[in-house]
Amino acid sequence: MKILVCGGAGYIGSHVVRALVEKGYEVVVLDNLSTGHEGAVSKKAVIEIGDIRDKAFLKQIFTVHQIDCVMHFCAHSLVGESMNEPLKYYHNNVYGTLCLLETMVGHGVKNFVFSSTAAIYGEPEESPITEESNKNPTNTYGETKLAVEKMLKWMDGAYELKSMTFRYFNAAGAHLSGEIGEDHNPETHLIPLILKTALGQRDQISIFGEDYPTPDGSCIRDYIHVMDIASAHILGMEKLLAGGKSSVYNLGDGKGFSVKEVIAKIKALSSKAFVVKVAKRRPGDPAKLIASSQKAQRELDWTPKHSDLDTIIKTAWKWHQNHPQGYNK
Repeated sequence: MKILVCGGAGYIGSHVVRALVEKGYEVVVLDNLSTGHEGAVSKKAVIEIGDIRDKAFLKQIFTVHQIDCVMHFCAHSLVGESMNEPLKYYHNNVYGTLCLLETMVGHGVKNFVFSSTAAIYGEPEESPITEESNKNPTNTYGETKLAVEKMLKWMDGAYELKSMTFRYFNAAGAHLSGEIGEDHNPETHLIPLILKTALGQRDQISIFGEDYPTPDGSCIRDYIHVMDIASAHILGMEKLLAGGKSSVYNLGDGKGFSVKEVIAKIKALSSKAFVVKVAKRRPGDPAKLIASSQKAQRELDWTPKHSDLDTIIKTAWKWHQNHPQGYNK
């Protein structure tokens, strides 16, 4: 089986590639390296550098490689930027995916695994959030992902193109080997920002609000280890390849951790002291975001094995210690 992983040089994509290779799949990575890193890609995978919006390039890839399934991770994903530059997000996230799906249909490839986001739910009306919860994105990023999900519904009916869609919350952690991990520029995710503070690369870490209706007053978020995300995507892919129907799944740990809990755990595991400041709440920050992943556990026989807070932070800390400048040696 040959799997095309679009965005396979990015944070989540590179971990999925590593897991696919470890399971014996042939892997082709397609990435324009705008945010991904060639050094993150397994040496056992073939890498094709180009853009999913380049139809001639896509046609060449699908002609040269006999693809059995496409896994799609290449999307712009910064919420703030998406509000300031919505056209950029629609062009890449929606039009780019359209080009990819059009090429798949033209080459008879029927299996698609889509990396979506919990941002499609917007402000949650219930907790935990299930796959049936209302979808009302509050930012362009979430809106573009929801647009693709709707597109996939109609693609299934018209072309019998089957898809597995995964909506996950806060991806975190790093490969257990410490060889690949999270390296964004700019970095916006809480755990790597705290770890960079512990390494002395930042002056302080801020807690945005400590008066939320939570046990310690800080926001609670659902963190899921990147390797657990990878395993779910592969289980979904294997279900498709075995003739399964299209479906949508949330991925999360179902519990969540507060900002203060995460900071305390990092201080304990790193044995580093660093400055923590309390700042005002950020507009639109919900007090609690928790996912129900019971459907994935039930239908895919998926179990999050690495998503306890200790493992998430230990693996991320190992990566950041070994690669303080990320992939730039």
